[in-house]
Amino acid sequence: MPNRLPMPPAEPLPNTPEFTVSELSQSLRRTVEDTYGHVRVRGEISGFRGAHSSGHCYFALKDESAKIEAVIWKGVHSRMRFKPQEGLEVIATGKLTTYPGSSKYQIVIEALEPAGIGALMALMEERKKKLAAEGLFDEARKQLLPWLPEVIGVVTSPTGAVIRDILHRLEDRFPRHVLVWPVKVQGEGSAEQVAAAIRGFNAIPAGGRIPRPDVLIVARGGGSLEDLWSFNEEIVVRAAAESMIPLISAVGHETDITLIDFVADKRAPTPTAAAEMAVPVRSELFVEVADLARRTRAYWQRAHESRRSELRAAARALPAAPDLLAIPRQRLDSAGSALPRGLKANTHAHFRRFTAASAKLTLRVLHGQISQADHRLTVCGERLGLSARSLLRQRRDRFAGLELRLRASKLSNAQAQRNAILRQRERTQRLSERAGRALATLLQRLDARVENSGKLLSALSYRGVLARGFALVRDDAGHPLHSADAIGPGARVEIEFADGRVAATADADRPAPAAKRAPPKPAAQETRPAPKRVGKPVDQGSLF
Repeated sequence: MPNRLPMPPAEPLPNTPEFTVSELSQSLRRTVEDTYGHVRVRGEISGFRGAHSSGHCYFALKDESAKIEAVIWKGVHSRMRFKPQEGLEVIATGKLTTYPGSSKYQIVIEALEPAGIGALMALMEERKKKLAAEGLFDEARKQLLPWLPEVIGVVTSPTGAVIRDILHRLEDRFPRHVLVWPVKVQGEGSAEQVAAAIRGFNAIPAGGRIPRPDVLIVARGGGSLEDLWSFNEEIVVRAAAESMIPLISAVGHETDITLIDFVADKRAPTPTAAAEMAVPVRSELFVEVADLARRTRAYWQRAHESRRSELRAAARALPAAPDLLAIPRQRLDSAGSALPRGLKANTHAHFRRFTAASAKLTLRVLHGQISQADHRLTVCGERLGLSARSLLRQRRDRFAGLELRLRASKLSNAQAQRNAILRQRERTQRLSERAGRALATLLQRLDARVENSGKLLSALSYRGVLARGFALVRDDAGHPLHSADAIGPGARVEIEFADGRVAATADADRPAPAAKRAPPKPAAQETRPAPKRVGKPVDQGSLF
């Protein structure tokens, strides 16, 4: 590689201001925010993976040649009617700013809307494929509408023309009890209110104070795709799919298609058509009932005439009553004439059987039967005595075995108790020895602490200073003197040495003190005891 000549260092410019990184970042941020402020940016959402764990959303807006970072704060995202999705072209309104942590500029989005009908249709198709894949649009899960519902629940705006059209149509066809759940059908929060209304109707218990609807109608007038977008929200579609009450969708006009139409049990082109689907025409029912009643009467009359004709024909084919009773009457006469002879023959047969049975009952037969019974009784008594003796012997042997086992158990338990007592005694002895050693150790530590405290007291006492050759001078009142100026000429003083005290008199020719000194402090302050100190363990040594 060729050698490169080193570049000369750049000379600092003396008039160039010096910025810190934070100051420069703040200056750039103020410049960007003051220059642009609020802007509207059109682009495609890129890198969106849903809300962050903190609730904020981070993604980028891009077109064919550029990209800008974007962020939606948690509070703004929760209030948005239109939620961001990956690959969707949108128009974002927000404030342009910078992020000093990575030296990049970004837009803080405050409002988000799709960029035209094409984007909404693409989003709707994508959501439709997702929900269809979950099976929410299957025909097998749709319910049949009741033929004549008692209560009809309506989810719509209470102030629009839709509810008036539904009530007017129901009044014309078949008046029914109607429950209206007022909701917003357009704008922010409308999807949540519609879903809550559907779930609320399903939560009403059957037989309660408020009657439970037999069919639901979710209705709204016509409008643009943006106006009807609340009925394309996933929360509304899932609430309609979870409804256990049959549901009719009547959103918009016949040409308007929303996702709730695919999941509803029945789709009506208009709210008026939904009311027509819910109930039949009462006048037509009256005509149909009258026709059925007329047909029923005619059929009954024809059947009655047919049965009467059949009965007359059967009566003509039957024989006369005397002819039917002639043979049974002859049989009765024959049986009546043969009855006396039959009674006599039956009596003779029973007498012969009684005579034969009585011939067998002689005195010898009775003695034989008594002898047999006596023999059986004797044998049974002998067998009973043998059984009793055998049972007694078995019980005696069993009780003897139980006595041996009980005795062995008592000996074993006594030995176990003695062993337990010995173990407890050994444990008590060991604990006593440990307590003695612990007490001795504690006394040694206390002695060492007292000895250390005595040494500390001796070291801090003024008598130790006197023992090193110093002396303590006091006046007549016993107050210690700290300077020579405090002693007047001819004053009596007392000098304390380590081995005793000596009285003395100051020189008479010493000049008097120039100024009056402050009275000396009491001796108690000089000889106050040393503060208490916590003694250290013996095994850690001592400063003395």
